Amino acid sequence: MAGVLLKNVEKQYPNGFKAVHGINLEIKDGEFMVFVGPSGCAKSTTLRMIAGLEEITGGEIYIGDTLVNDVAPKDRGIAMVFQNYALYPHMTVYENMAFGLKLRKIPKDEINKRVEEAAQKLEIIELLDRKPKEMSGGQRQRVALGRALVRHPKVFLFDEPLSNLDAKLRVSMRVRITQLHKDLKTTMIYVTHDQVEAMTMGERITVLNRGRIMQVDTPLNLYHKPANKFVAGFIGSPTMNLIESELIEEAGKIYIKIEDQKILLDMEKANKVKDYVGKKVIFGIRPESISLGTENDVKGEITVVEQMGNEEYIYFEMGLKQWTSRINVEGIDQSKKKGTCYFKFDTSKCHIFDIETEENISL
Repeated sequence: MAGVLLKNVEKQYPNGFKAVHGINLEIKDGEFMVFVGPSGCAKSTTLRMIAGLEEITGGEIYIGDTLVNDVAPKDRGIAMVFQNYALYPHMTVYENMAFGLKLRKIPKDEINKRVEEAAQKLEIIELLDRKPKEMSGGQRQRVALGRALVRHPKVFLFDEPLSNLDAKLRVSMRVRITQLHKDLKTTMIYVTHDQVEAMTMGERITVLNRGRIMQVDTPLNLYHKPANKFVAGFIGSPTMNLIESELIEEAGKIYIKIEDQKILLDMEKANKVKDYVGKKVIFGIRPESISLGTENDVKGEITVVEQMGNEEYIYFEMGLKQWTSRINVEGIDQSKKKGTCYFKFDTSKCHIFDIETEENISL
């Protein structure tokens, strides 16, 4: 096993386009790290640079204590699982899993032992004589996992391995990979654009945008303590309400002013942002922190109510701004959810962002 260290890693293409801008990141030995971000944020490019499949144009990459900038992929002690499985169609499952070991001149008895152990772990022992075309997508992905597993790598790399599977299979494979990490305690780096995968699987998550790291933290901290507007808007579903507003002070209290309505700011948050009174800011609040209120609260016009079983998403307008509230339906008077309604904002859980830097100024 080994940790992974990236020091000022850059990737620039011959046409001058810079995909990765000086990334610094330490992934601990045995950690499950997830790279997440929108399409084009360079998460797969960064993973491929760690694997040696993409040449870096600046900085250093270490696997364990070894600088691997000029080390061939096969000698880096990594195993990679791809989105498209990358299985040899003319080989059986056994042959696919054993192929890399044969190239490394591993003794036949040892190959048999490793393949059988991996097949048992992944519950594909009955598939060893089949060819890829005779299997489902979920089974093929388990074979691809098994092929990585038999190599006993220092680091596992996963490049969006579940994106070709249906929703139900994705959930079961997510659980299987997480359990595999607990059993093996090997360093794993997992790339996904799916924030649910990221939040449920990662011990820590690296949020990337346009080739830069936005924040590296635990799933809970990313959700409750986003470092900037991008992370706040990217993590969470439905997404955080992010509205341009103004901080004002009246009678010693600080309010968020949005058009002609005012929302009283929690005292602890107010103390952190008092230097911004009189300035434009971005007000952020998660849908679950907005509930149905009384005439003492702010007024909104309900546009759509989405039924989600035991909870509902209420979309409403306050002036020209569109908001989302997520409420538990138990004990709620259904007649209150029509037309004009009042909403209570729990500003102890809100976030205030600098309008220029987009950094969170309320932490």
